[in-house]
Amino acid sequence: MEKVSLRDTYGEVLVELGREDDRIVVLDADLSGSTKTAKFAKAFPERFFNMGIAELNMMNTAAGLATTGKIPFVSTFAIFGTGRAWEAVRQTICYPNLSVKIVCTHGGITVGEDGASHQALEDVANMRNIPNMRVIVPADDVETRQVIRKIAYTDGPFYVRLSREKFPRIFDENYEFEIGKGHVLVEGKDVTVVSNGVMTSFALLAAENLEREGISVEVIHMPTVKPIDVELIVKSAQKTGAVVTAEEHSIIGGLGSAVAEVLVENYPVPMERLGTPDVFGRSGKGWELLHYFGLDEKGIEKKVKKVLERKR
Repeated sequence: MEKVSLRDTYGEVLVELGREDDRIVVLDADLSGSTKTAKFAKAFPERFFNMGIAELNMMNTAAGLATTGKIPFVSTFAIFGTGRAWEAVRQTICYPNLSVKIVCTHGGITVGEDGASHQALEDVANMRNIPNMRVIVPADDVETRQVIRKIAYTDGPFYVRLSREKFPRIFDENYEFEIGKGHVLVEGKDVTVVSNGVMTSFALLAAENLEREGISVEVIHMPTVKPIDVELIVKSAQKTGAVVTAEEHSIIGGLGSAVAEVLVENYPVPMERLGTPDVFGRSGKGWELLHYFGLDEKGIEKKVKKVLERKR
């Protein structure tokens, strides 16, 4: 699979939106070179605001701009946008339900050599638990492009998590992103794997490998963690009778927790969650860290076989 940059795509789409609509404004916390919002800053300097290392103030300013009819996109690293700025996101953006689009890069373990202090493994959980916030974790550049365009003209706050590393491209021009909807990428009958972000590419590899062993895996890509596609999860669980979730995030509070909540309330089946355990990350190359934590096709295959044992 060809690997492509989600953050580069984000920067490009911002420029496209900026040309189409002068309501689009962009705020960044002194990281525009890394988040790729520098592309918008170069094209539209009068609509770009470098807020410095003051993330709470950035969120509050974005909220103010939203009240004047602007469409603010706010970017920084995930650890800062969802950690340091959490109170402002809750109080100033989500409480009044303002149309601020928080798009953070450098999410997950693939931040790599920056180490545990910069590897946001809790960001989806932090955003998912705030009322009015919607949370999206795209899998590739094709989906990222559609996500950014969709949220720009959808009222209310959004959190979109992007990566530092390049991710494999898995979608083509026929793909259509829809808020709150999952996508069955592979039909199967023995077990369901629900994934998002980079883990969807690994889920597809795992499904191929397991098929050769006689295990039929249904792969569901779930880009929207909130609101999650309850109907699709339940339908697939009824079909396969076992579920595995896979995410580049802590197993606490993210996609795995969201799917578990759906199942326990609607159709309980054996389930296994794959993500980072209750630990901080560590320094290393992004792809090597994925393998270190078992966040790859082999990790998914192990979880599938474990849940099938429980299913029997």
